[in-house]
Amino acid sequence: MTEKLQDDIGTSASAEVSSVVAGLRDKFGDLVLDASEGLDCQVVLLHRDAIAEACHYLKNEHAFEQVMDICGVDLSEMPGWPADAPRFEVVYHLLSVSKNERLRLKVGVNERELVDSVTEVWSTANWFEREAFDMYGIIFNHHPDLRRLLTDYGFEGHPLRKDFPVTGRVEMFFDEAQWRCVYRPNEVQERVLVDRTWPGVDRG
Repeated sequence: MTEKLQDDIGTSASAEVSSVVAGLRDKFGDLVLDASEGLDCQVVLLHRDAIAEACHYLKNEHAFEQVMDICGVDLSEMPGWPADAPRFEVVYHLLSVSKNERLRLKVGVNERELVDSVTEVWSTANWFEREAFDMYGIIFNHHPDLRRLLTDYGFEGHPLRKDFPVTGRVEMFFDEAQWRCVYRPNEVQERVLVDRTWPGVDRG
């Protein structure tokens, strides 16, 4: 493939994605909070009230047939993050196979706020949203089966939140007397056996 042909394809894809963003702005107005050019695709920040309808629109009108991933992000300890901004982001990675285009949507949400599920748009969103609920505690409204996915029965807390302890709060072990698995408070203590140094420093 020649360099000119590659440039032409890139320009065409960029123009198409720009038209997608323009269409979102026309349809949803102020609910489109921001749009920017990411490293690999266009990034659109939406108000959480618009996410389900926007996904329907993108699938039906712009041929984004697949949601490749949905994940949560805890921004509470990000340097410079405003205190009044939403703590979490839900990030949607969309793919148009027919047009060979990608689009990333982001929605800000605080604890106990509801984000509409997009399982009615893409059934594969089911497990992605369950994972975000399990790891971050993000609640997806109208999800058909919002249960934990990766953690154990009775697990408390959400492991990927920044304030969750690295060693966890409890540990599980098998109790011979009760003949079952039980939990007890975690007694793991961090041990530093070697002084931390910068790479390349002579330890003498």
